Amino acid sequence: MRVAAGIGDYVDSSRAWAVRSAQRRGLYDRLPVRLVTAVTRVRSPKVRWSGPDGCGERALELLTWQERMLLFTEGPQGPEPLWLNEQGLPLKPHSWNGVFATANRRCRAELTPSESVADPHRVYAPYATPHSARHSFALFMLVVLNHVMDHRYGPTPAERQDFRLLYGDPWFLVQGLLGHATREVTVDRYLAPVRHLQLESLLSSASAPLEGQMADMDVVFARLAHEASGIQDIDVAMAPAGAA
Repeated sequence: MRVAAGIGDYVDSSRAWAVRSAQRRGLYDRLPVRLVTAVTRVRSPKVRWSGPDGCGERALELLTWQERMLLFTEGPQGPEPLWLNEQGLPLKPHSWNGVFATANRRCRAELTPSESVADPHRVYAPYATPHSARHSFALFMLVVLNHVMDHRYGPTPAERQDFRLLYGDPWFLVQGLLGHATREVTVDRYLAPVRHLQLESLLSSASAPLEGQMADMDVVFARLAHEASGIQDIDVAMAPAGAA
């Protein structure tokens, strides 16, 4: 809920300001805007639009990034791009690296002490990339799905088998969210740091059942970071040297 509220605040403030500014300057008038009229809700969704060259339709998965940049929605004061930069213009794929690089520089400037105090062998600020964000999302979903299945529903072995037959196991669900062609890609390559962990036994050791918004998940992730190479606990990494 906090994440959804934060997104809503961004849409109503920073995003709205960038869009209105671009509209006032006529930046969208220079683009061959394709206004999205519908997105079909089927297994392979299709996008329908109207634009300067007439109406069109294409499978969502077949749209190139150049075509996606021209897709706009109808806003309260005119067309708005789906993804935009700080100037209100459609965001190019490589621009994501720039967004993360800027954020990393801000974190480093804020969290790293002066050269006279800083330890050259220690990293004081977290470093994130688009890929690490995707990896974190996959890990979070894997752990949460296991946690919810085991603790909220408490399925018997037979019920778990029925659930897997209907929906697939948590690995399969994460595979679908990431868009991987096979389960093996998700298990063997993408989430290699945790593939050897016994997640079921790790999660079943929680001292209490789920309540509210799964307050004990921080403990679960801290244990994962402690037991799996390749996973970093940011709270531990940023703690002052010698801190308990």
